[in-house]
Amino acid sequence: MKKLTILTSLLLVWSVATAQNDKNYISTGMPILLIASDATAAGMGDVGAASTPDAYSTHWNNAKLAFIDGSMGLSTTYTPWLRNLNVGDMNLLYLNGYYRINDNSVAAASLTYFSLGEIPHTSEEGDELWMMHPNEFAIDGSYALKLTDQLSLGATVRYIRSDLTNGTDVGEDHTTTKAANSVAADIGLYYTTEVASNSELALGGFISNLGAKLSYSDDDNDKEFLPANLRIGGRYTNTIDDYNKVSVLVDLNKMLVPTRPYTKDGVDHPTPYASNLTEYNNIGVIQGAFQSFFDAPGGFAEEMQELQISAGAEYWYANTFAARLGYFYEHENKGGRRYATVGVGVRYSIFSFDFSYLIPTTKITTSPLANTIRMTIGIDLKPTR
Repeated sequence: MKKLTILTSLLLVWSVATAQNDKNYISTGMPILLIASDATAAGMGDVGAASTPDAYSTHWNNAKLAFIDGSMGLSTTYTPWLRNLNVGDMNLLYLNGYYRINDNSVAAASLTYFSLGEIPHTSEEGDELWMMHPNEFAIDGSYALKLTDQLSLGATVRYIRSDLTNGTDVGEDHTTTKAANSVAADIGLYYTTEVASNSELALGGFISNLGAKLSYSDDDNDKEFLPANLRIGGRYTNTIDDYNKVSVLVDLNKMLVPTRPYTKDGVDHPTPYASNLTEYNNIGVIQGAFQSFFDAPGGFAEEMQELQISAGAEYWYANTFAARLGYFYEHENKGGRRYATVGVGVRYSIFSFDFSYLIPTTKITTSPLANTIRMTIGIDLKPTR
């Protein structure tokens, strides 16, 4: 299949700068699965592996659900997309809920829906034939269990559907496309302990989106890896007094996707496990996840460039008002996204309202969320406190 239409849509999703074309970045299908699901984490530089457990733990580390305070809750987040380009009909919607089964276990479900708005399909002469409505969505169910008073384990099963072409024939050979479907799984671990009478230390590890490749045609040699991902992180929280609490958080993020062979300045750069794209397409999902740690053409130095770093801080006053800030860093050879974030949160009775704002700090790659306000609304139906 000729991927022109699909890749054009994906470039719209990520708004990749042309300077990235000669960089060896990791390419996957449906990268929307990695976008921050809530304004809370988004206000702290996209940290979440060991952040305070909440309804959005399904996205960041499902094991945290076992330590959530509430017994039932619902939350939703609305994220405008490409507002800097005055694109008004692209958006990301996230909806989730959780239910405490007993003192040790929690179940949760969530829906991620991404709409690329309306895209006209035209003939070779430029005449509009019909209007396309590309979209992607994922539905998942999660279960978290306390193994001890300090340690929990989480698991998620996810159904994924990516329909970027609405069955349109693409390329010079008019290849028929189709919606891509997949099933993926997540697994997480979360550990929390008191390090002093007024301080808490938390650690988390999370593997997400490990599943079957996406195929947009009947060509078995033309499939996209899911954005499988490893996230590890920590949080330190200090309760200063009855009214003031401060947390600092750090996450390291690594894509579990093999490096694709590429050409730069007319020179081919094969990987240790794939000398060409045919060999790359034959790599299995599990094999690719393992070799993603040591298959970069540039060796260890390039592998280190694949690490993304998120750091954030959060301040709470009287468990009612929160102020947040954070920073996200990605090496320029692997995407070049770098941005600062700020956010605020308010808790009133059983309701919560959170807002975040992303500020790009580099012109290498312009984030599709640049200068965009995201909003999360939550309700804890049966708080245990």
